[in-house]
Amino acid sequence: MLNWRMLSACVTTVLLLTACDNHTIQNLLGRSATTLADYKTLDWTDLMPSDDLEALLNPPEYVSEVAEGTVGDQPAGMLKSGITEPKDRYQQALISSSVRPELDGTDIRIAGYLVPVDYNDDQQATAFFAVPFFGACLHLPPPPPNQIILVHSEQGVDIDDIYTPYWLSGELNTGLLENDIAESAYTMTLQQYEPYAEP
Repeated sequence: MLNWRMLSACVTTVLLLTACDNHTIQNLLGRSATTLADYKTLDWTDLMPSDDLEALLNPPEYVSEVAEGTVGDQPAGMLKSGITEPKDRYQQALISSSVRPELDGTDIRIAGYLVPVDYNDDQQATAFFAVPFFGACLHLPPPPPNQIILVHSEQGVDIDDIYTPYWLSGELNTGLLENDIAESAYTMTLQQYEPYAEP
């Protein structure tokens, strides 16, 4: 049998639930609901240490001399570089797995292309690489590991077209991972995604 005190607590809870939005309720309960405003929007260059970015923005002269279709123009794999022994700072940056450690554990939002790795029974991708570009001209080198994010999605993501970019939101973590397709210096636990549109 409900006593007056229990009934009063129930009524107060119902009034609180109807008067407050979900974000306020989550805060009152000690949990923070993540909204789009809670994510820090990053560009891909924000994932690179400044010395790597500087090296890539100032390539040596020989880069412009590599002819399209020659041996020096071919990547080793889908998202892997053929560089095994870098000759200079530029080549080091092309295969860099250096990260910005201050981004570890940050809720971010970033736009990218998706390369599926694992699927669930419904043929939704539960793991995929997010990259800054995909399907670009073959003479462009693949992105370095610090420009590749291995994304995990518990519910799965429908990827119908690998040439369609998406906004990805979730918790970013640092950690080097490698498989046959790529090597990534970051991982993300996906919380939200949507087709890309200009911010």
